[in-house]
Amino acid sequence: MLKTVLLEALQAGGAEITRFFNKEFKITNKEGVNNPVTEADHASEQAIFAVIRKSFPDHFLLSEETGEVKQESDYKWIIDPIDGTINFAHGIPLNCVSIGLEYKGTVIMGGVYNPHMDELFFAEKGQGASLNGRPIRVSDQHETLHSCLVTGFPYTYINMPNGPLEVFERLVRKGIPVRRLGAAAIDLCWVACGRFDGFYEHKLQAWDSAAGFLIVEEAGGRVTDFEGNDYSPYQHRILATNGKIHDELLDVINARKEL
Repeated sequence: MLKTVLLEALQAGGAEITRFFNKEFKITNKEGVNNPVTEADHASEQAIFAVIRKSFPDHFLLSEETGEVKQESDYKWIIDPIDGTINFAHGIPLNCVSIGLEYKGTVIMGGVYNPHMDELFFAEKGQGASLNGRPIRVSDQHETLHSCLVTGFPYTYINMPNGPLEVFERLVRKGIPVRRLGAAAIDLCWVACGRFDGFYEHKLQAWDSAAGFLIVEEAGGRVTDFEGNDYSPYQHRILATNGKIHDELLDVINARKEL
């Protein structure tokens, strides 16, 4: 039942993304630089809420636009109605719906749906990960120097010591391809299916990563913070890899090693 509702919620949010994409819609700005919210974000969120509330009206909801809808429940749905809103607003088809489901503090299920490519990634804890129903696995790349990576840049504190620009420069000066897609949930899923060998970012919110990090782990990858600790969606820094380049990439990110 939980899986069915999660998949229905992903489809409902994706339908709203498709309905508004490349059409005229209202855009407002939240606090901070380059932090837009569109009419489609709200429509997707409400469509997702409606699906979940129909079956589980007493579950806790945490969503990017509304924030916390608190309930006394062991279940929490962690929702990004459109991950990659700037891409969406510019007509770039790299955006998605992301929904993670937490039970007693542990993420047990997650799904990410990009309706533009009709790609639905799903994972259930202990049951593996899939893309459109087919099992996926991380890549087999063993060397950071020969890997293909993806990252994102926050719009604040980008010039901090050992921050996003310094780590990026450290890697690209060695000739390592580092991409920037603008949607962390997609970045994570593309690590899970082997398109990228690793993803790192300095500042994410829970709704950006709650589904994607489980998908990576269930696809055989490894996800930690920048200290190598087990990852929690409630802390900002993330490194997700195929596992084989993880320790070396941690050393590079923390300036302990030069490639």
